[in-house]
Amino acid sequence: MNKKLIALAVAAASISSVATAAEVYSDETSSLAVGGRFEARAVLADVEKDNSNKTSSEVSDKSRVRINVAGKTDITEDFYGVGFFEKEFSSADSDNDETRYAYAGVGSQYGQLVYGKADGSLGMITDFTDIMAYHGNEAGNKLAAADRTDNNLSYVGSFDLNGDNLTVKANYVFGGSEDTEGYSAAAMYAMDMGLGFGAGYGEQDGQDGQDKTGKQAFGAISYTISDFYFSGLYQDSRNTVVNNDLIDESTGYEFAAAYTYGKAVFITTYNFLEDSNASGDASDLRDSIAIDGTYYFNKNFRTYASYKFNLLDANSSTTKAQASDEFVLGARYDF
Repeated sequence: MNKKLIALAVAAASISSVATAAEVYSDETSSLAVGGRFEARAVLADVEKDNSNKTSSEVSDKSRVRINVAGKTDITEDFYGVGFFEKEFSSADSDNDETRYAYAGVGSQYGQLVYGKADGSLGMITDFTDIMAYHGNEAGNKLAAADRTDNNLSYVGSFDLNGDNLTVKANYVFGGSEDTEGYSAAAMYAMDMGLGFGAGYGEQDGQDGQDKTGKQAFGAISYTISDFYFSGLYQDSRNTVVNNDLIDESTGYEFAAAYTYGKAVFITTYNFLEDSNASGDASDLRDSIAIDGTYYFNKNFRTYASYKFNLLDANSSTTKAQASDEFVLGARYDF
């Protein structure tokens, strides 16, 4: 795959399921496509028993189904309208069913502006290292206003610069019943020779029901050469929620590496996130190494195995279950 296309794929990861969508309607000005996935996932991990600190290993069914519908229509020669909807259904717990996307807007050669439930801007930066089939992205936790959320006005534009590519993204989330009012902005520059850079910043009011403003700054870099991909992510945050606790100050980083061999892809990541104001073992919020392998039978069907080596120690702030390793087997069909 062309190095530039690999880098651009990072920015488009949040809507990757559209790539295999089937066009069900088309005329001279409009089109409608339906897509999604069926994904079976069996997770072996320690779980807490009877509200105690005792654990036992159990296999949990984390299977899911996603259905999406994408529409586009030409308004003029220069402008078009778009709409997108995606729903996720959980096989094990219907309470976890989620509307992932529901937005509409307009676009042109200068970018696309949409409103509804849409992506924030910092996901474009965490996608540099969030490349595993199941695990990873533990050090890339984002503010709600910078992540996928509703009541969101979002802009994204991609521009060709003599073979290189610049992608810019900005969004504003209006205040509603929850304290999610805030904004984020990010930019990614992908060079044709395989090097990519990204940076972003976000703020959100009323963190954890308190009169505090969450702040996050992210930076990322990637390099693609032949069948290898390497990337790194760094974040510096204030007043963010981790493990249901409000953390005044935290820093973290994530490293990822991938190797493609024929139809197989092998990936490893390292995640670390710490409470900068805590001491000892209690300062570690995330600390893990994960490896996985995925085999693509064709563009529609893949299987994978993923294992997370959890390096956290159980203590007053981390339960035995939160400090346990985890193994996942999965199969995924995209349509």
